[in-house]
Amino acid sequence: MSALELVSSVFAFSSPGPVLVQLGPLAIRWYGLLIALAVVLGLWLAGQLAKRRGIDPDLMGDLVVWLIVGAIPMARIYYVIFRWDFYRQNLGEAIAIWHGGIAIHGAILGGTIATLIFAKLKQLQFWQLADILAPCLIMGQAIGRWGNFFNSEAFGVPTDLPWKLYIPPLNRPPGLESYEFFHPTFLYESLWNVGVLVLLLGLFFKWPKAKPGTLICVYAIAYSLGRVWIEGLRIDSLYLGPLRIAQVVSVVLIGLGLLGLAWLYGAKRQLPDVTPPDRAAGQA
Repeated sequence: MSALELVSSVFAFSSPGPVLVQLGPLAIRWYGLLIALAVVLGLWLAGQLAKRRGIDPDLMGDLVVWLIVGAIPMARIYYVIFRWDFYRQNLGEAIAIWHGGIAIHGAILGGTIATLIFAKLKQLQFWQLADILAPCLIMGQAIGRWGNFFNSEAFGVPTDLPWKLYIPPLNRPPGLESYEFFHPTFLYESLWNVGVLVLLLGLFFKWPKAKPGTLICVYAIAYSLGRVWIEGLRIDSLYLGPLRIAQVVSVVLIGLGLLGLAWLYGAKRQLPDVTPPDRAAGQA
């Protein structure tokens, strides 16, 4: 066996399947387990970061309920809208979130709306909450991408690179049935997200006096730069006409992040907030 063949055999990925445990009609799926793990770890991290910013960590437990209610359904609705040609003929599948098929940009939209409402009701600063949630969000994304691995979905174009992902015949797109190995874009994005997490946590702890909104702006820029590149490799993208919707949204988020940082540090002004700093409550 050549060195290249040895490397290829070591770094070739193959999913064991979407189900972790099957107990009669009850199935515990990797996808759901990973989402639950992301929520639990995200809640723990949010509590730790909230204490560092003088926010009552118990409020994070209340907020996570709002985020689950807002983010997960919106992530599914967003996905279904852009795959409506399929779901209008398979309406029962529209709610089958355990089969995979959620969009992070839909989750971000739903989570943003939920956080805005929560901040207004609790008299908290939205941007301060957003900065606390940014590292938790990217950590959850890094974990959640492995759900795509177990479901054999969200992969890239065919590849012969040593690192590659084996896709079962039933999961291969029409026209690509003869190809066995594809780019493991789930892995690319997971590793990118880990890098963004390290960046955000570094900024959080090394720059405690950063203006509210700084971290979420950096998140929008850093995550979206990777997503623009990785999305270009995928063959199952959601489309808006001829455009990959994830790339369009990512470019918009990069622009918004840059504008936010320019507003904060160029114009030296605070971002508009639902709760002015002098009326913010919930301090520990």
